[in-house]
Amino acid sequence: MHFSSNAKQFVLLLIVGIVLLLGYVHYSFFNERLNGVWFDSSNRDIPVDKDQRNTRLLYKQPSVLAGRTDVVAVTPWLAPIVWDGTFDPDLVDTIYKSMNITIATTVFAVGKYVLFLRDFLETAEKHFLVDFNVRYYVFTDRPDDVPSVNLSQGRHLSVIQVPGSNRWQEISARRMEIIQTAIERQISREADYIFCLDVDSKFHARWGAESLGRLVAVIHPWFYQATRDHFTYERRPASTAYIPMDEGDYYYAGAVFGGLLEEVYTLTKVCRNQLEEDARNSIEAAWQEESHLNRYLLYNKPSKLLSPEYQWDDKKTKTKEVKVIRFSSVVKNYAEIRPNV
Repeated sequence: MHFSSNAKQFVLLLIVGIVLLLGYVHYSFFNERLNGVWFDSSNRDIPVDKDQRNTRLLYKQPSVLAGRTDVVAVTPWLAPIVWDGTFDPDLVDTIYKSMNITIATTVFAVGKYVLFLRDFLETAEKHFLVDFNVRYYVFTDRPDDVPSVNLSQGRHLSVIQVPGSNRWQEISARRMEIIQTAIERQISREADYIFCLDVDSKFHARWGAESLGRLVAVIHPWFYQATRDHFTYERRPASTAYIPMDEGDYYYAGAVFGGLLEEVYTLTKVCRNQLEEDARNSIEAAWQEESHLNRYLLYNKPSKLLSPEYQWDDKKTKTKEVKVIRFSSVVKNYAEIRPNV
């Protein structure tokens, strides 16, 4: 088949036009991704300021040589371990405040545990993510006993009624299910990050945006100096929380975990399913949801770890590594507050 010179020119121009059109589509697609239309930044632990024209941050120049040498500040999978002296609090808060985020905070005040709620809330208002938007979600079977606490601007409290129980173990085991359901029904529309905290605790010092990340866990204060063979993991293979003796990174406290909503939703859903499977097989993990939390975090590594500063125990003597206690479990008489001790 033979083409005239005019036909050849037409075909050539058509090919050039198609190439230019594909190039424009390609550019537009990736430009949209880079500008945040398609790009999913949920896997980032530090937000990105895409418009830097009016940004000016003043802080001490960081060093790669000077810093704390008495503690390890990074895990083998390169997740930071947050200790006092390893971050600039003003810089970190400034970065996150520019994103206008909201942090959900869940606490369970079931039965006599409602007695701890006032101290928890009042100390949180002094130290916990101050000047950030925070929404407290109080799960309780005694809504009339929830104290009235003055909240700062941008802070809100929701009371969600849940059933009580004659066994504290059952309350503990149902925690994952209740948080999962609350995220589905309410929290997903109202927050970006979430922390799940124990109510029988108090804040003592700054807890800021350095704690935020994709998936966050806290190292248990009683086990951070121990080897894995001393961790109180669930050791029975019949349980879905089972961890063999030769496995394990850290022992994580069930009193504190958090992260992006979608990450914590997945965590609670998996742990709930495993708890329910154990129940069908008539087995209860050694430390209920904490055992399942440790199993989950072993195989789904957290992106950030909080040092024991963020979950101390008032019964434990302060150690030299812990420069500041930010949040701690209070001393209590379990026989008085737990229904079946």
